[in-house]
Amino acid sequence: MPLPLAGGAPPCCDGMMHLDYLFFGFMALVGAATGAIIVAVPKAQSFAIAPYFWVLIAMALFDGAVLLLRQSRPELPMLGTPARLLGLVIGVGLMLGIAAMGGAPMKFL
Repeated sequence: MPLPLAGGAPPCCDGMMHLDYLFFGFMALVGAATGAIIVAVPKAQSFAIAPYFWVLIAMALFDGAVLLLRQSRPELPMLGTPARLLGLVIGVGLMLGIAAMGGAPMKFL
């Protein structure tokens, strides 16, 4: 059994920190997958929706899932703005980094 923190909650049950880390992992996965798609299929950059927006759409889907979960679990916290911005930087940074290392020709918007 984990030891409680000064506030009384065990370290594994701090909802905001757990949700933030889950979001960062999700955005890393989305950024890596988007970068891999750009490397494997360079024409994907000419798709009607630019790959940058794929990352934003994934963020919106995560927020929508958290919003739906909050209907049954109101104690579940929402993501803060700094966490959203860091998640966006992680996702877009991995996408650009993997695409650049893979040698894919980059189109910006």
